[in-house]
Amino acid sequence: MTENFDRAPGAGRARMKPTSPGLADVGDGDAKFVFNQREPLRQPRTSPPLTENITNSIEVIGADSRTPSKPHQQGIDKRTPASQEKNLDSLVKTSILSVNAAEFYPSSFHTYQEPVSEDISCGYGHEPSLAELVEEFLSHLNASPGSFETEIEYIANMLNSWVTTEETLQELVELIYTQSTAIPNFSYTGARLCNFLSHNLTFNSPSGNFRQLLLKRCQTEYEQRDVAVTGDQATQKRFHAYVLFLGELYLRLELKSAKGPPSRAEILLTALGELMNSLFSHPEDGNLICAVKLLKLTGSVLEDAWKERRKSDMDQLVKRIKNIVVDAKCSRDVKQMLLQLLELRSSNWGRVHAAAAAEATPDNDPNYFMNEPTFYTADGTPFTAADPDYSEKYQEILDREDDYFPEDCEENGNESSFYDEDEMDPEIEEAFEKFCLESERKRRQ
Repeated sequence: MTENFDRAPGAGRARMKPTSPGLADVGDGDAKFVFNQREPLRQPRTSPPLTENITNSIEVIGADSRTPSKPHQQGIDKRTPASQEKNLDSLVKTSILSVNAAEFYPSSFHTYQEPVSEDISCGYGHEPSLAELVEEFLSHLNASPGSFETEIEYIANMLNSWVTTEETLQELVELIYTQSTAIPNFSYTGARLCNFLSHNLTFNSPSGNFRQLLLKRCQTEYEQRDVAVTGDQATQKRFHAYVLFLGELYLRLELKSAKGPPSRAEILLTALGELMNSLFSHPEDGNLICAVKLLKLTGSVLEDAWKERRKSDMDQLVKRIKNIVVDAKCSRDVKQMLLQLLELRSSNWGRVHAAAAAEATPDNDPNYFMNEPTFYTADGTPFTAADPDYSEKYQEILDREDDYFPEDCEENGNESSFYDEDEMDPEIEEAFEKFCLESERKRRQ
């Protein structure tokens, strides 16, 4: 069987012509069997007509200008129909490509851009809002209250450029009030800021200027005093912050007068008296502590103002405090604070008159030598300027100093005569020599 088997590639599968002698011995049936075993021939791959190539190339260019055309699509037959030529002309007219372009960028190419820093102070990034600007100013003043005098004019100029409508003025008042009552220990600086803006903010709305709108905002909180003193802890905390801010505002806010010196707002004097009545009407620890802080802050000024108007409001408040100390169920620490407040008021709020201070002598003032330094004798006995032998003992100290410091000591403090610069302690000299030798060895390495 293997003798007639041809191992050559394609052996026995070559196409033979019908007239081939090799088929002479094969029958018709066998010949049909041989040809039926082969697969049918495929249709030849012929190129499409030239007109179809041109149409496809136009569609390809319109779809994506970056796709290179095939070699057989680059040529245009002179026998192109007129409709195809019109399509080519319209394509050239509507194309956005230019042969004069310096560089070509694909549509998917993105140029790198430096990230933009949103530094407000340098003018980059988005423009800050009024709320951000005020918050930045107040945070700066809260962190550096000593810079108020140097920064306040700049702050006022910036706010004058922003506040040009009634809405921005209302927003400014609300922002300053909120921050002054929310930031701990900022009520003093906030009141100073309000006083400066009340005189230097140029815009005035039909509903009022900065000071009038600020007082209206404070009145809104004042009307809720009876509800706030009995509210929850958060409500009382906000109300206490408002009371202390109003006290600072009464001390700092100045009303200019054409006839005399600036005066304080009369309406705030009345409001503070009513607020303290509300606090003492509900003698809880938080309310009493707030009232004590307010009276320590404004007690002397309030009493002077009421005395000028021949009112006894301070005496009435003192009576209420005494009754609270006796009857109220507050903590012992709060009662101690109230007793200290009464003692402070009995001493005229700690004020010392200038005339009494000028007439003070060692005989009539036991604290005359309170701030004098304390000296010590040779045996360690302390003495001050109040000691009868002060002059003699102090002279002894001066004599000891003269004995200790020689006369050849220079006045500029140069005591080179005490020490010989050429002499050195043996241990220090030995350590210094070791250091020099070790340094030299390391340098040579």
